[in-house]
Amino acid sequence: MPQVIEITDFAAPELDVYARLTEGQLKNRADLSRGLFIAESPNVIHRALDAGYEPVSLLMERRHVEGQAREIVARCEGVPIYVSELPVLTQLTGFPLTRGVLCAMRRRPLLSMDAVCAGARRIAVLENIMNPTNLGAIFRSAAALGMDGVLLTPACSDPLYRRAVRVSMGTVFQVPWAFTGVELDSWPGEGLRRLKEQGFRTLAMALRDDSLSVDDPRLTAEEKLAIVLGTEGDGLADGTIADCDYTVRIPMSHGVDSLNVAAASAVAFWQLSRR
Repeated sequence: MPQVIEITDFAAPELDVYARLTEGQLKNRADLSRGLFIAESPNVIHRALDAGYEPVSLLMERRHVEGQAREIVARCEGVPIYVSELPVLTQLTGFPLTRGVLCAMRRRPLLSMDAVCAGARRIAVLENIMNPTNLGAIFRSAAALGMDGVLLTPACSDPLYRRAVRVSMGTVFQVPWAFTGVELDSWPGEGLRRLKEQGFRTLAMALRDDSLSVDDPRLTAEEKLAIVLGTEGDGLADGTIADCDYTVRIPMSHGVDSLNVAAASAVAFWQLSRR
């Protein structure tokens, strides 16, 4: 039988993970082995479970226990399930549970950069992407459009932040990812050097007069490519562009100078993963 617990005390510490802890507190930087994240919606939770993440508790409307969350409940035997009616849950979390179900899950040990690169043919590298919505959208494109892994520089947002997980539709659990290092100065120097040691040619997506078009056949002919995308406002750092093997742009029309980084990633991934 599922362990269903009616919410009667908003101050219960077991509910802190959903209502009162910040993303930083959930991550638990002091001890990542004890870190948590929140997965939202049945599809996302199923993908996290499929990837081996451990559920800690569930929060949902009472009607979903035997409804849209029935299969999740069956997969989370012994896990506490906190339930109430929608107005009560909205009061607890501060927002409507439009997707019905939340699941607190344990983080797993981070992969190494070398582990993500091993055997990969196409890698996305995200430089200082701080917006979780853009980050989640890029992961979804990476999963759908042929990327074998994603690398993030140390200043990037966390792929397991709630908004990033939600926007990605759970693809953050399907595409292997790692940070290029812990220290901010590990990128671009050490990070690009390690990519080249792994046999990758590096490609900077940047608006330069001498940039190649993204459909240049020399790019798809490369056996291993690392596609480097920059932050939302300023794009890639000049030093990163200078150290990459190629500088590439997406041709524009109607006087538009660029795309949002998430949209640009989709175009680049689709074109550059082709044979």
